[in-house]
Amino acid sequence: MSHDAAGFELPEATRALRETALAFARERLAPQALDWDARRHFPVDVLREAAGLGMAALYVREESGGAGLTRLDAAVVFEALATGCPTISAFLSIHNMVAWMVDRYGTPSQRAAWLPRLIPMEAIASYCLTEPGAGSDAASLATRATRDNTGYVLDGVKQFISGAGVSDLYLTMVRTGGPGAAGVSALLVPRETPGLGFGPNERKMGWNAQPTRQVIFEAARVPAEALLGAEGEGFRIAMSGLDGGRLNIGACSLGGAQAALDAAIAYVRDRRAFGSAVVDFQATRFRLADMATELEAARTLLWRACAKLDSGAPDATAFCAMAKRFATDTGSRVADDALQLLGGYGYLADYGVEKIVRDLRVHRILEGTNEIMRVIIARQLLGR
Repeated sequence: MSHDAAGFELPEATRALRETALAFARERLAPQALDWDARRHFPVDVLREAAGLGMAALYVREESGGAGLTRLDAAVVFEALATGCPTISAFLSIHNMVAWMVDRYGTPSQRAAWLPRLIPMEAIASYCLTEPGAGSDAASLATRATRDNTGYVLDGVKQFISGAGVSDLYLTMVRTGGPGAAGVSALLVPRETPGLGFGPNERKMGWNAQPTRQVIFEAARVPAEALLGAEGEGFRIAMSGLDGGRLNIGACSLGGAQAALDAAIAYVRDRRAFGSAVVDFQATRFRLADMATELEAARTLLWRACAKLDSGAPDATAFCAMAKRFATDTGSRVADDALQLLGGYGYLADYGVEKIVRDLRVHRILEGTNEIMRVIIARQLLGR
């Protein structure tokens, strides 16, 4: 297990990583997060600064040029970054997932072509699984890649793609065979591919500091060497990335909620009502106590799921689903409670808590909805 079971203390190296990520969040993310949200600005320059600290290839192997860290290390980093901006932390998680998939499943030539650019985020990566008609039921995806004598020709549309239009690499799940998961393959599609286009930037409730667009393939042609893994392995590859992605998005929820809790504590210390400090009301203290307890419980479950994934435990996928469901639900609720404690000020953009509430809401939907997490957990329980 990655943290000692008696004290649940993080190893010293992991604590040092957390300090680095917290400092980056405090200095480079938090001061600009509200402005990025208001302008719908995607701060690629700041992402590259994070990459300079190793944060774009956290669990890419060291021999490939990555940081070679554990999933627990990564979760701690994403939680820390999310205290500054959950949207930016979540995008880094997606990029990390793609970089890891290239390292894990790529040929030597694919790794050589992409990793030296992905690791410093000179090239930015997007993950293309969801489609307009295939969300939770991802195995029913319809984007088709037809093999001919020079490579693959892609036709179809991907929906809700983070980074679309800006990213340089699109790791895309396509149908190369028959129906169901067995007919799915993974392709590495560069941005300059002829026939690759994008829909308009979606207007969303939150996550405004990263673009979300459709990725549209109209007879888009890639060479045979674009295939990641073997034909028919795409769905397994896609799912292997999602266990870690679920832990990361749970960690982003914890970081955002922690920032909201800290803002609420600071506010109630100063605020007076009915002749007393609001922090002296028992109702306030009990609510803060519950918020802190629930966040700590979610964090402990998340770390345990990280340890399961790091050790290759047979029930790791179920634990990742539990942690994702619990951490994203808890984070969302704690952020909403923080907004309530700030009263009318919580509803104003200037205080930053309403942005956290908006950003964290989508975490209960993406990387597998929390309803799908329950399906995965129940399957494990019932031995299917």
